[in-house]
Amino acid sequence: MEPPAPSTDMPQDPPAPRRRPGGRTARVRALVHGAVREQLVAEGYDGLTVDAVAARSGVHRTTVYRRWRDVGGLLADVLDSAADDGWAPPDTGSLEGDLTALNEEVAAGLTEDPPIAMALIAASFRSPEAAEALRRFWDDRYRRCAPVVERAAARGELPGAATDDRALLVAATAPVYHRLALLRAPADPALPATAARTAALAAGAGAFAVPG
Repeated sequence: MEPPAPSTDMPQDPPAPRRRPGGRTARVRALVHGAVREQLVAEGYDGLTVDAVAARSGVHRTTVYRRWRDVGGLLADVLDSAADDGWAPPDTGSLEGDLTALNEEVAAGLTEDPPIAMALIAASFRSPEAAEALRRFWDDRYRRCAPVVERAAARGELPGAATDDRALLVAATAPVYHRLALLRAPADPALPATAARTAALAAGAGAFAVPG
């Protein structure tokens, strides 16, 4: 399903390029991002409008329209802002431990209250701009997680052939996403470690070796 078309009174200029704002610009961005999250959780995608975000944030609607243009621009900027954080994968000293810790972070994010992560994922199915931003988010997170596999290879936990780090990371985290985001089943405290152990054993057996 496509997102609603923008109102005819919305400015049609392209959104401003992403930058690392400071001062008043940073405060406005923080207020608007907070309002997007709150509105999305409270009213869902259909209740997320530029006017609603402006009202909730206290930022003038003209400023919001001028900078973010529409709902897709708002959602994309919220998701893109994750690239500005300093997150790095945990280093526990073993591949299984690292994957378990990653899965525990994923589970915590998908079960947080209010359910911001789940709301953003759901919104990405309604907005092409949000979907593209979510893909950028995943690309960034997989890139940051590559050291998990590199460390495992250096410790001798993986076979001599090069390992496809993304394939391994997807295999390790997919059961958690499947249970919580797709099935909407109750959290299983044992699942992060179980999925990590399965993926680590498979990796050690060469299941994710790069062909060639």
